[in-house]
Amino acid sequence: MIEQYLDADKALDVVSVDLRGVSALADYMIIASGTSTRHVHSMAEKLKERLSFRGVKGVRVEGQAQSDWVVLDAGDVIVHLFRPEVREFYNLEKMWCSHPAFDIVGGQAQA
Repeated sequence: MIEQYLDADKALDVVSVDLRGVSALADYMIIASGTSTRHVHSMAEKLKERLSFRGVKGVRVEGQAQSDWVVLDAGDVIVHLFRPEVREFYNLEKMWCSHPAFDIVGGQAQA
């Protein structure tokens, strides 16, 4: 569902990481890029509204003031939205998916 929302908002390079059984942090992490700070900010705002509309309560958002890297914590799912150069610098996919339990297949990291 979140990937579909991001796709509708023209997010770039959407990656879903299945964290079940690997981390107590969340069940899934979704990483995507926007084309600019305005695009990242807009995607974060729309995603929070859509999740709220679907009954997801208490979504926390961090980083929206600068919108270089915005994190939405929706409980079982954590969404990271980046400007491309910031995403490349932090390279979360490499950090999380270098674990031997992960295998990235078709834009999805699976344990």
